[in-house]
Amino acid sequence: MRLSTTLSYYIGRHFLLSFTILFALFLMLILLFDAVELLRRAAAKPEVSFSLVMEMAFLKLPHMGQKAFPFAVLFGSMGAFWRLTRTHELVITRAAGVSVWQLLFPVIIIAFVLGLFQVMVLTPLASTTLTRFERLEAVNLKGQDSFLAISKGGLWLRQANANGQSVVHSNLILQSGKDVELRDVIVFIYEGSDTFKGRIEAATARLEDGFWHMTKTWVFDPEALPRFEKDYWLATDLTLSKIQDSFAPPETMSFWDLPGFINTLENSGFSAIRHRLYLHTLLAAPILMCAMVLIAASFTLRHSRRGSTTFVISGGVLTGFVLYFFSDIVFALGLSDSIPVVMAAWTPSGVATLLGLATLLHLEDG
Repeated sequence: MRLSTTLSYYIGRHFLLSFTILFALFLMLILLFDAVELLRRAAAKPEVSFSLVMEMAFLKLPHMGQKAFPFAVLFGSMGAFWRLTRTHELVITRAAGVSVWQLLFPVIIIAFVLGLFQVMVLTPLASTTLTRFERLEAVNLKGQDSFLAISKGGLWLRQANANGQSVVHSNLILQSGKDVELRDVIVFIYEGSDTFKGRIEAATARLEDGFWHMTKTWVFDPEALPRFEKDYWLATDLTLSKIQDSFAPPETMSFWDLPGFINTLENSGFSAIRHRLYLHTLLAAPILMCAMVLIAASFTLRHSRRGSTTFVISGGVLTGFVLYFFSDIVFALGLSDSIPVVMAAWTPSGVATLLGLATLLHLEDG
């Protein structure tokens, strides 16, 4: 039996309405908690106004909304199917010979489109607003004069030149406009990509066009005595833009710019594991949304036969959070390069889809 267009529209409309209401509710809660946290952090800074705090909260909202998106699809699906079950509409439809796969088809299509919307529209918006938020946070809450910040272990940069690659380490970075200066610099020189050739230590290194201008420099060569150079020039392919990009988390990059940016990082010698992992995670998002629908249907259909309200709610919430923590664990493994990036990004979506399909097949055909 073929599912009618009217029934598909009716089921899809219920799902879309339920998703919209829940997603709006999640956004309101996120905005409330973020605003309270930002107000707490700004309490000791009288120069930070309430309007600035609210602006920062709204700027961060699209990024946080992406984390709530799969949960909105999961609970929106459960809400829609639950309502149709309680009114016995699904029971009547099933009695007329409509299979569960025909009932789920319009919802899965809408969930897939919502996943595409998240990747193509929401992610670029979130990257733009998150960049603005981090700049405001760095200046107003963290007290940084520059958006560039280094960890406790110092700054590490990988660069390339005609003779090979080198790794630059510095304990302090100073930026004024387009000028970048490093202090307490150590450069490890490699021939090719892995053959150690020497070391350079300098008091300062200023980035100029195509080279580092170093002062008070000691040059160490394994085959010669150390020598002192008052001024030393080291060729580099780094620019201020590349250095800033190396600090940028992938969440601040638009989906449309990520592939080219990853190629630029890898060609420059920077590690791009986190960015590639984030890109593949975005590509897997539409499949994850469809998996959320399958999991939601498995709980609601089980309830319609033999379950209870408590089972549906607790089972759906528990499954959602288990998938969330499982995704975080797999993401961490991929970030540490313990497993391939593609596996780390696509495993949560694949596992959730197979879990939903197996449960539905057992309930309906088993």
